[in-house]
Amino acid sequence: MKALKNAKATKSFRAALHIVEELRDRGFQAYFAGGCVRDLLMGIAPKDYDVATNARPETVMMGFDRTFSVGAHFGVVIVCSANKGEGCEVQTEVATFRCDGEYVDGRRPVDVEYAEKPEDDVQRRDFTINGMLLDPIGLTEDNIKEKLLDFVNGQQDLHAGIVRAIGDPQKRFEEDKLRMLRAVRFTARFDFTIEEQTMRAIQQQAATITQVSNERIRDELTKMLIEGHAKRAFELLDETGLLQHVLPEVAAMKGVEQPPEYHPEGDVWIHTLMLLDQLPANVKGTLAWGALLHDVGKPPTFHAPDPADPKPRIRFNGHAEVGATMTRAIMNRLRFSSADIDQVVSLVANHMRFGDVKHMKQSTLKRFFRLNDFPEHLALHKLDVTSSHNLLDLYRYAKEEFEKAPEEIYKPTLLLTGRDLIDAGLKPGPRFKQLLQDLEDAQLEGTIHTREEAINLLRDLLAKSPVETTR
Repeated sequence: MKALKNAKATKSFRAALHIVEELRDRGFQAYFAGGCVRDLLMGIAPKDYDVATNARPETVMMGFDRTFSVGAHFGVVIVCSANKGEGCEVQTEVATFRCDGEYVDGRRPVDVEYAEKPEDDVQRRDFTINGMLLDPIGLTEDNIKEKLLDFVNGQQDLHAGIVRAIGDPQKRFEEDKLRMLRAVRFTARFDFTIEEQTMRAIQQQAATITQVSNERIRDELTKMLIEGHAKRAFELLDETGLLQHVLPEVAAMKGVEQPPEYHPEGDVWIHTLMLLDQLPANVKGTLAWGALLHDVGKPPTFHAPDPADPKPRIRFNGHAEVGATMTRAIMNRLRFSSADIDQVVSLVANHMRFGDVKHMKQSTLKRFFRLNDFPEHLALHKLDVTSSHNLLDLYRYAKEEFEKAPEEIYKPTLLLTGRDLIDAGLKPGPRFKQLLQDLEDAQLEGTIHTREEAINLLRDLLAKSPVETTR
């Protein structure tokens, strides 16, 4: 099991193992718990490790040099493995065995009761594949199954490829609504299936997902988009009934027909799923959200073919602009950062501009290249066309033109600036702004190359249409 060898070489494994060893030396039980156990059994090197123990939080905090509480009320402590500096190199979550009290907000229990037995602790966890414990001391490829504590038949479900809630699925999702999204994400990520009763419980409680904070919904959806199985994740969101509650604007894409001459693949939903199917694991989040939302403006702008039109076909007039407005509202609702919102809105707003790329003036083309992270715009366009008519000539042209032009060509130092115009006595205003654009256009088109030429052009422009001065 190569993954185990690689995992044992990581700082995070060694830090968690040290915690287990220290707790054991003091007479406590301690094990690796949750997703790291699942991943090790699947041959995946975990990103981080959680430890479960019967030591109380105050005991854990007293036993290690650097700790801080993130939920002492729930028995959770972070233990820091310090580096040579002052920072915390590795953070390991250590949770005391517990039985949860009543849940009243669909997210966390009001209180907890500490437990002594690991079999009691695992009953509160979400899914059987995440409910296993592992003794890491002396762990080898040969004895990993012997080191496993599995009180919920998690290993059996792991081998069968099933995501099954521990105990009563209705109760598990009543306790924590976020578990419904996590069920979808794990199922898609591992190409598993959701167990029948677990699926039925999600479908029955799907409308209650709105009790979860928008930030947590955002994080789960983003993980679905960037883990390499986005299409399957969104198919499952639809099948479970969650999609219409977390992203009703995306659910509205279903059944919205498109002109077959441009979109032989089918309706807007099918087209969007095809884009999602192309997203690789660890894709940048902004590109993934851009792929999901690029056509979100089509449902509200749908127009059936007009018989009076010489070439009647389905139209979505202004869907990019409408989609950009909708995208901003969606991402604000989900509490994205301003930078992420601006980038995804830009991707949506500009995705149709590639249709004119061969006919753009040089000044227009170079301004197009100035869009923030233009390669991401190129990537979205490629995803778009390969999920429809598969004509890549515009993509290739734009990519070649962008790559052969150094930044100083499409973003040159201006020959004349607004400061220059003000110093010349011109008053800022609409005409002032147009003059600046005309001067920059000429520079980008290559009709002026020096400051003197720019001044001469400014004189010509002012002679044709004077502007208000401050003198």
